Amino acid sequence: MTGTVVALARCLVKRGPMELLKQARISLDKGVEGDPRGHKKGRQVTVLSREAWEAACADLGRPLDWTTRRANVLVEGVDLAFTKHQRLRIGEVLFTIAMQTQPCFLMDEFEPGLKQALKPEWRGGVCCAVLTPGTIHIGDKVEVLE
Repeated sequence: MTGTVVALARCLVKRGPMELLKQARISLDKGVEGDPRGHKKGRQVTVLSREAWEAACADLGRPLDWTTRRANVLVEGVDLAFTKHQRLRIGEVLFTIAMQTQPCFLMDEFEPGLKQALKPEWRGGVCCAVLTPGTIHIGDKVEVLE
């Protein structure tokens, strides 16, 4: 199963606004360079599927910008549901999918009902641990490796 990176983002301070990027440097110890959330083991980089996000928005009855989810990488053409412990290659960077990203209370602060809309089929995306560092670019190939 292959797809494409369609957008990249980071926040520079905890709970701060998301900053859109053209490329993202990914390190072993800090995840997305400049994002303070990347030091957490197993949660260094978060990846969200465009198709899953759009399904959640359809349940809410209105479109929302993908950065509302506060993920680092938006991909399309790849189903991330139930992929725990699989490898994920994005461009030159290799990850292990550590877990489903659990929607938190912030989602309902941004949009009432969003937390619940993200629960089915892992719509909130996945948390990944970095195995091979590098740089991710918009347009890079994305593969879930069995």
